[in-house]
Amino acid sequence: MQLLKNWRQHQRYREVFAVCFPLVIGLSATTVMEFTDRVFLSNYSLEAISAATPAGITAFLFMAFFGGIGSYCGVFIAQYIGAAQPKRIGSVLWQGIYFTFFSWVIFLLIASFLTKPLFALVGHAPEVRVLEEIYFRILCHGAVFYVATQVLSSFFSGRGLTRPVMSVNIIAMLVNIPLDYALIFGFGPFPEMGIAGAGIATILSTGISLFILVILVFTKKHNQRFGIISQRGFEFALLKRLLRFGVPGSMQFSLDILAFTIFILMVGRIGTVELAATNIVLSINAIAFMPSMGASLGVSMLVGQALGRRQPTRAAHSTWSAIHLLMAYILVIDILFIFAPETILTLFIPAGETNAAYDQVIDTGVTLMRIVACYLFFDALYMIFSGVLKGAGDTRFIMWSVGIVSSCCFMLPLFIGIELLGKGVYYSWGCVLFFIVSLFVISSYRYSRGRWRDMLVIEIRR
Repeated sequence: MQLLKNWRQHQRYREVFAVCFPLVIGLSATTVMEFTDRVFLSNYSLEAISAATPAGITAFLFMAFFGGIGSYCGVFIAQYIGAAQPKRIGSVLWQGIYFTFFSWVIFLLIASFLTKPLFALVGHAPEVRVLEEIYFRILCHGAVFYVATQVLSSFFSGRGLTRPVMSVNIIAMLVNIPLDYALIFGFGPFPEMGIAGAGIATILSTGISLFILVILVFTKKHNQRFGIISQRGFEFALLKRLLRFGVPGSMQFSLDILAFTIFILMVGRIGTVELAATNIVLSINAIAFMPSMGASLGVSMLVGQALGRRQPTRAAHSTWSAIHLLMAYILVIDILFIFAPETILTLFIPAGETNAAYDQVIDTGVTLMRIVACYLFFDALYMIFSGVLKGAGDTRFIMWSVGIVSSCCFMLPLFIGIELLGKGVYYSWGCVLFFIVSLFVISSYRYSRGRWRDMLVIEIRR
């Protein structure tokens, strides 16, 4: 009875749900855009879907790094809110904006000079490589919109107000899906553009998100309370602090993306059917994964606010409440992935298509979906624990641990298995499972040590 009483007293389900659920919906809306993009492209041609995920995830590798630094403004904002220093929020946001302009230059250089050598190195089939280059170049040209939206979204998420972020992402999704269809297949005044149309639709919808956020953030009311306009001066010390914590924090996610990018590129060497099945399953997994990502971001903000108030016990209660809610979701998804994978996979197969290659894609995808069901559990726990560490500022540990684990427990065995031993797609996905389990073990151990309880990323003014 005492255990139940303590649970009722300390559980924070309502608070966690209020912060995390809008983030989950917002991220899911973004992922639905990518999901429908892949569905449309898979119905357009096998080459298009084979090219979309390698090029898309490679572009997102760079976007995730710069966008992750921009979004880390949210941790600073959360801790400043907890420490009752609201006027510092405008300064943080503007350092993120200045960083966004820097990232714009980098993206233009990547698009101009890195595209061809990168995909020539990958060595996919020529007809796939041409489409990869087109899609990658377009996404890089519009990537600055993504970084800017991450910065401005942090103004709301860092304060625990995640509904505006959700609303903006839903609007972008509602614009993107019909635009995606029109530009891929051609509809009305829109020409048929194939994979190029998919990239353009993504950029335009992200630009709309940015426009809405600018209107919502830069108001007279926000300026009076947070100095959102008046505190626009360049502060090198604050920018340096943002980079000090934000770069390692962003590297964690970027290294994850890099590992999966190499994974996709290596699977592409096995065969086109294996690559197509992997791309489809990863697109499905992206939707299933979003609640874990949203919960991780929400936990980072809640932990940041609690530590800003010097209340680490409250942060721990929020952490375990998030884990309980997330595990209930994972149970439902795992049942679906294990017992009804064909129902989802057939969405990617053109209506009435009897091509033997598509039959092989489905057969391979069924087994891969069940492997995904195994690692979703460990991935969810890893995301929560890493969210706690990021919210506290323990980002260097995350960066180094992910870097070491991805090299030793994922990329090295993947390379040896495919290139030297001639292993197939199921071995490759076994490496994915081993990688995720290893990340869970390390992050849970670091959390249990408790050093995060005494960390802060902000300066405390007395």
